[in-house]
Amino acid sequence: MALRAEAYRNWGRWGDDDVLGTLNFIDDDIRRAAAALVREGRSISLSQPFDTDGPQKGWRRRTNPVHTMTDTGTDAERGNQGFPHGIGGADDVIAMPLQCSTQWDGLGHIFDHGFAWNGRRAGDVVTSDGDLVTGIEHAASVIVSRGVLLDVGRHLSPETGELADGHAITVADLEACAAAEGVEVRRGDIVLVRTGHYTRARREGWGDYAGGPAPGLSLTTAGWLHRTEIAAIATDTWGFEVRPNEFDVPAFQPLHQVVIPNLGLTIGEMWNLDELASACAEASRWEFLLAAPPLPITGAVGSPVNPLALL
Repeated sequence: MALRAEAYRNWGRWGDDDVLGTLNFIDDDIRRAAAALVREGRSISLSQPFDTDGPQKGWRRRTNPVHTMTDTGTDAERGNQGFPHGIGGADDVIAMPLQCSTQWDGLGHIFDHGFAWNGRRAGDVVTSDGDLVTGIEHAASVIVSRGVLLDVGRHLSPETGELADGHAITVADLEACAAAEGVEVRRGDIVLVRTGHYTRARREGWGDYAGGPAPGLSLTTAGWLHRTEIAAIATDTWGFEVRPNEFDVPAFQPLHQVVIPNLGLTIGEMWNLDELASACAEASRWEFLLAAPPLPITGAVGSPVNPLALL
């Protein structure tokens, strides 16, 4: 793993002060070209719901969202809100970990041997005050680009559209899927990889969706992620990479450890790709405009997101 980290390290590529990593691959020309992919005007949300019926079970203090009403229609009917002339209203608040549902991992989320993205010391980047350097707010206006869906679940398991837990997706799988779809992965793309794991979880119950065995990218795809110069990648699984790790050595999220702090790659997890997959299959078109800005939460190392694919 250490060899992969060093071989694919992008430290200094965009200067010592860089805070965006591979998101730098998205430029105005790429956005203009992506906008031209909107032909039907169809908009598809790629987000899971944000509610108490979510996958989280408390690991690392991650819980499902708690939504609370602070003003209601009942209050308005009873006239106890203190507003004049009969006007009433509703108000609410939500409490949740920023990575409990559909989300981006920011560059301050994972460290490699005490180092963060671009070779900075982890403790100089993220403190109790938040990510002081690469906070997710820096990406707020950036993540709009050409999206490419690689429906690996449907490609490798056409009967079910779902990969088995523990299936490690290889470079050969990604390239064969792209070839079968007739789509080319290009610099600046946001690649979406559908495994079918979310589909199975919604049908059979969450089970161990959050943190348990799952299909996902093999550690051996690190070179492909570097070579293709994609801007970001997202999957329909909790952890992006295969779980458990495919090698018989102690490891926890080794692909995260390589690609976030070393490549500077932004990763999305728990995306709902099912409606998009059906739309792409019907149209035989696997590229689209993708808009997925994070909430500009100052100093956050991740963010909820409601990604929109426009076809």
